Amino acid sequence: MFVLVSSLMGKSRIAAGEREEKRIIEVAKSSAEKLIKSAQLDAISERDKVMEAFKKETTQARNEMKEVEKRLAKREDTLDRKLDTLDTKELHLEKSEKKLNERRERLDKREAEADALVEKRTDELVRVSGMTADDARKELLSNLEQDLTREAGQLINKILGEARETAEEQAREITLTAIQRYAAEHTTEATVSAVDIPSDDMKGRVIGREGRNIRAFEKALGVEVIVDDTPGVVVVSSFNPVRKEIARQTLVRLIQDGRIHPGRIEELAEQTKIEVEKRVVELGKQGALDANVSGLHRKLIDLLGRLHYRTSYGQNVLQHSIEVAYLCQVIADELGLDGRLARRCGLLHDIGKAVDHEVEGGHPQIGADICRRLKESPEVVNAVAAHHGDIEATSPYTPIVMAADAISAARPGARRESLERYIQRLEQLEGIATQHEGVRQAFAIQAGRELRVIVDAKKMDDGSAAKLAMDLAKTVELEMTYPGEVKVTVLREVRAVEYAR
Repeated sequence: MFVLVSSLMGKSRIAAGEREEKRIIEVAKSSAEKLIKSAQLDAISERDKVMEAFKKETTQARNEMKEVEKRLAKREDTLDRKLDTLDTKELHLEKSEKKLNERRERLDKREAEADALVEKRTDELVRVSGMTADDARKELLSNLEQDLTREAGQLINKILGEARETAEEQAREITLTAIQRYAAEHTTEATVSAVDIPSDDMKGRVIGREGRNIRAFEKALGVEVIVDDTPGVVVVSSFNPVRKEIARQTLVRLIQDGRIHPGRIEELAEQTKIEVEKRVVELGKQGALDANVSGLHRKLIDLLGRLHYRTSYGQNVLQHSIEVAYLCQVIADELGLDGRLARRCGLLHDIGKAVDHEVEGGHPQIGADICRRLKESPEVVNAVAAHHGDIEATSPYTPIVMAADAISAARPGARRESLERYIQRLEQLEGIATQHEGVRQAFAIQAGRELRVIVDAKKMDDGSAAKLAMDLAKTVELEMTYPGEVKVTVLREVRAVEYAR
């Protein structure tokens, strides 16, 4: 009986062990399946991340390839333009060489003719006259000198005429090329100083009780605020364009904020000043980048940024400087000079206008002193100092800057002036002409770019008329300020009138 019970108990234990074994196996299988599923999910997630990173890298690589392609295309265009320029120069050189050879042949021929003529006259004098050889030689040389002087004068006049025509043609071609290759906007934004006021109530709050807000504003910002009867407008006035811009932005912020009192005015004025100063540096860096000029001193970059807030006849001075820099490079390349140095001279030529309201003297001299202190090259200093003809040009880049400055200022739409000032300029032009004796009438035409003078033929001959044109041009240069150039034309004619009865 005990054996039977033991046997049954053993079988029961075996069955229980088998069940436990199956349970453990099932639990293990379940855990394994969970682990496999988890691993699969992790693998899928990792695969998605790798794919996403791969896509980003691929997209970035494609974008970089596109940028490289754009730069290569741009360089290819630049090379094509330079090749065209070289072809044009080569053609000009061939033409000039051909003309020089022709002139050399003509001179050789005339020299041979002169030698033959000398020999012939010598024989004739010896045969006809009883002169000694020395007397004959002296007379022959005297006659020959007169003939050669006359022929040399004619030849010089001819060569000078041809050279003048060639020079004018080449100068015109270079100027037109520079203008055509620079396709800038014809108008520029002028710095404004008027601030819109939404209501009369706000205007009263801007003024403050007994004007305390206006006084605090003017004291904090160093400007003059003009509040008149014009509805909805307050005008900010200052000789310093940057300070005027700080005041304008501060006033706009005060109106938007609504809290207008001396403490808030000082707080916003300080914040706006810091922001505008940062903006000035950014504008200076962008201007240097646009003009492709590197290595500028930080002070020059700051002054360039200040030119953004300065206008001349309505033309933004920073944009004008960038335009002059580009034109200088084009002209210098055409003449075989250093385009990079010409670009630098053009960009900095008006740098003195950034501080001419703070420093005594004209902006060319101020700018030259600044460039000299900041270790700019002698070519740059001379171009800045002499671009208005105040001093003598000692570098070939100075007349290039003068020409580019005139092109930028004189092109249509670049500058503008008020009607009153425009009329005054025309009247001043005509008045300069009419004060000379012998002038009958004077007319300022072509929007003040030409002064046409009619003189009395009985009181003035042709030589006097030419001298009058020269004197008038010098007087206009000394006494007037104007964009571009003024052409002076003096007309002298004789009219004979009779009546048949």
